[in-house]
Amino acid sequence: MAAPRPLEYKEPIAAPGAKAMSNVGDTTADELSFGPFRLSVGQRLLTKDGVRIDLGARALDLLIALTLAPNVVVAKKDLISRVWPDVIVDEGSLRFHMTGLRKALGDGQDGARYITTIAGRGYCFVAPISRSGRLRQGSAAPDFPHALLPGRLDRMVGREQDVQRLAEKLMTSRMVTIVGVGGVGKTTVATAVAHHLAPTFNGAVLFADYGMLSDPGLVAAGIASMLGLPVGSDDVRPSLIAYLRDKQILLILDTCEHLIDAIADLVATIVDAAPQVFLLATSREALRIEAESVYRLDTLACPPDDPELSIETVLSFPATRLFIERAAASGASLNLSDQEVRVVAGICRKLDGMALALELAARRVESYGLTQTATLLDRHLTLGWTGSRAAPPRQKTLQATLDWSFGLLTEVERLVLRRLAVFVGDFTLDAALEVISTSEMHPPSVFEAIDNLVAKSLLATHPLGAMMRYRLLDTTRAYALQSQTEAERAGLGARHATYYRRWLEQFGPDWPTLSTGLERLPYFVSINNVRAALEWCFGEHGDIDVGIRLAAAAASVFQVMSLFPECQRWSERALLALDDASKGSIEEMHLQAGLGISRMYLQGGRETSQAALVRSLQIAEERGNALDQLRILGPLSMLSLRIGDFNAALRYARRCSAIAMTVDDPATVELGRFFLGNSLHFTGDLINARIELEAAARSEPRSQRTPASYVGFEGRHLAGGILARNLWLQGYPAQADCRARQAISDAAKLDHSLTLCIALLGGIAVFLWRDDLPSAEEHIEWLISRAGLHFLSPYVSVAQGFQGEVAIRRGDVKAGIETLRRCIEKLHSATYEVFTTMLEISLVKGLVAIGEFDEGLSRINRTIELVEKNGDLCYLPELLRIRANLLLSMPGSLAIDAEACFTRSLEQSRNTGARAWELRTATDLAAFWVGDGRVRDARALLQPVFERFGEGLDTADVMAAERLLEKLY
Repeated sequence: MAAPRPLEYKEPIAAPGAKAMSNVGDTTADELSFGPFRLSVGQRLLTKDGVRIDLGARALDLLIALTLAPNVVVAKKDLISRVWPDVIVDEGSLRFHMTGLRKALGDGQDGARYITTIAGRGYCFVAPISRSGRLRQGSAAPDFPHALLPGRLDRMVGREQDVQRLAEKLMTSRMVTIVGVGGVGKTTVATAVAHHLAPTFNGAVLFADYGMLSDPGLVAAGIASMLGLPVGSDDVRPSLIAYLRDKQILLILDTCEHLIDAIADLVATIVDAAPQVFLLATSREALRIEAESVYRLDTLACPPDDPELSIETVLSFPATRLFIERAAASGASLNLSDQEVRVVAGICRKLDGMALALELAARRVESYGLTQTATLLDRHLTLGWTGSRAAPPRQKTLQATLDWSFGLLTEVERLVLRRLAVFVGDFTLDAALEVISTSEMHPPSVFEAIDNLVAKSLLATHPLGAMMRYRLLDTTRAYALQSQTEAERAGLGARHATYYRRWLEQFGPDWPTLSTGLERLPYFVSINNVRAALEWCFGEHGDIDVGIRLAAAAASVFQVMSLFPECQRWSERALLALDDASKGSIEEMHLQAGLGISRMYLQGGRETSQAALVRSLQIAEERGNALDQLRILGPLSMLSLRIGDFNAALRYARRCSAIAMTVDDPATVELGRFFLGNSLHFTGDLINARIELEAAARSEPRSQRTPASYVGFEGRHLAGGILARNLWLQGYPAQADCRARQAISDAAKLDHSLTLCIALLGGIAVFLWRDDLPSAEEHIEWLISRAGLHFLSPYVSVAQGFQGEVAIRRGDVKAGIETLRRCIEKLHSATYEVFTTMLEISLVKGLVAIGEFDEGLSRINRTIELVEKNGDLCYLPELLRIRANLLLSMPGSLAIDAEACFTRSLEQSRNTGARAWELRTATDLAAFWVGDGRVRDARALLQPVFERFGEGLDTADVMAAERLLEKLY
């Protein structure tokens, strides 16, 4: 299929404060193509393979509105206001015409998919579209909280045409690499292009600086974490690509040359899979992929050595202008004579128009004057021409310029510059003072030297929030690293690692409270320094003891940031390095917890994950610290639920909740109550489960970090979906439906996929139990989409199992059975057993429907045995009811056994407070008694159970009981 036409490049303008719907469909496209269809917007004509498709006016309006905003959820009320602008209609009219439109398109036939319903929100056109026209500014998604872009320079000299050409080139080819030598200004130009195009993308621009990374394995993870995606796999690319597939974003990938193969592979995948993602890379060499368009950025043009050239002409060259502007900005008083202008031209030629070299030299004019600067530069370049003969002249020039700049520093400044090279990317003054200062070099001296290095342009600065950030340019850092001695590296490495260990302990738990790219940026930068410190600590000349402490501090932060592969890697590395004296230490406790939790998410390992977490808890108990125990008991309860040991989950949850109550923090108490309520629900204690879950759900939102922040989510956000299930089981179907929809709506606003998936799982169960198949189908589709996007594969399997149940109820029994078999097997393989009992119930119902009684009885007996052993007793009454009905369906006289199962089901329902299961069983048993001539007993059994239902009178179970009662009078 041909790639979609690119966005139309527009000059940046101020976006008007238009209403939401005014952006939807803002286009000049004449024709849109998708699948076999072609839509002419201007002619209001839809054809399929050249044949006109007759659509009503309303249906055609709906199609135009959706296709002009592909992969964007268009709210129902916005569609109604557009299609029926002067008429008051309800959602029923919208659904009617949407059904007709889908039928005309053949949506859902032979795998074709055009329009998807987003439950509670609206509709979305999901098929790939090719356009003969171009989108206007405003078609990009306006809500992109992860946008991240460095500030542009107040004035950029000599690159205006480059920016214009690059913008046009990018908008026509989608993938451009700016190629040039180090110091030529690639990053500056890329940043300017990004700012220039930002309005075209409605601000959806993400700047990824790969100069901070050295591990090719983190190329995709770096972008994923900046986008707020959980890095829950050794290969995060599938979830990243799934996220980008329908997004309209500009990605800037800066400083790619040292990771060229990994970045090239990722970019090629993005280009193929995400047709609305545009990529601009900077590198010293091309990526060499098929989709790439290379833009070679030359050095700034210099005036030739021509004495006949006029002064005005000399001053018009970009290199000359840059040098003079930077010299003046540094404080030099310039009133240039004709001769001095020619001196400037000579300096520009000597430096070959290299932007970085020009700026470095220009900074010296204020101190040495123009003529002396030229003389020193000339002498030093001659003496310093010692690089490889094969090296390009510009690289020799830049090396020589750095030699010269370094030579002009004081001894203290040289020492500080060398030591600053230990930092990767940005750092704060506080970090520099702590890492660089020693007994021989006190903080005041370091502060003064840093101030001087900034003044001499060897250290870049930029504000980030209320704090100034510092950074060595890549070439300067590489030069400074070469100047370090082994002894210097050892001391710096240890102090650098120690500083970032303290930083992790102090600021790491803040991560869950951060929601935008700008808020998260300082943390991304600091995590890169943590990575660098870990590499040094466990490297050839590192310090293992410091590394162990750093890895222990990093483990919980990696968890909160969903960087589970890194958490596992460094936890394993540090644990292997522990000596006997360190066994039982707080470091081992954190490392074992990190290893257990990361393995739980990455591998689902029953034994290895549990062994690590149990060992961590053992150490925490020996230490007697309540928060330490709390941070391990919660994950242990989650792991136990995951592997199907509900009794163990409840034990851990009770301990977790009890300890949480001793902590003076509402969020910690709330989280403990959620863990307890969740476990009580599955083990069948519905009354107490509701108390705990309602208490967790009632808590107030908070923006500050708390002792509970380590888990990355809050109990109040998780409680709603489980509470909805609990309400249905207790006999409140209407309240359950409302709570389920509210929980899903609230979770969707959080941009936290795990929370949303848990809410959807609870809601779908309620919709299925209520026999509301349309709502169940809509939300199942949403769950599959969201869980697949974020690599939460067990949730995808559960959702597909729910699809199997729907298929059985719709009459496609054999297909539903095969789907359920496959999904249950996948969940067993992943040791994810939370919902396998619910799916087994659906599978047995399907088997009974096709007369496979023996397999059905075998499965139901085995499931009952496992439930009684493992503890998910919330399903036991329903299992017993289904077994009773199955026995009645089988040949032979099994009525006595069936009645015994019904009786036991009623007892279990009443013991657990599951009035929903009680109503079903009472209805079936009453019907059985009626057939046996026991009408009075049937009425006496069913009447009081039915009368306790004061709501949900339109639900299938209540209506079935009412119909039977009417026959009994």
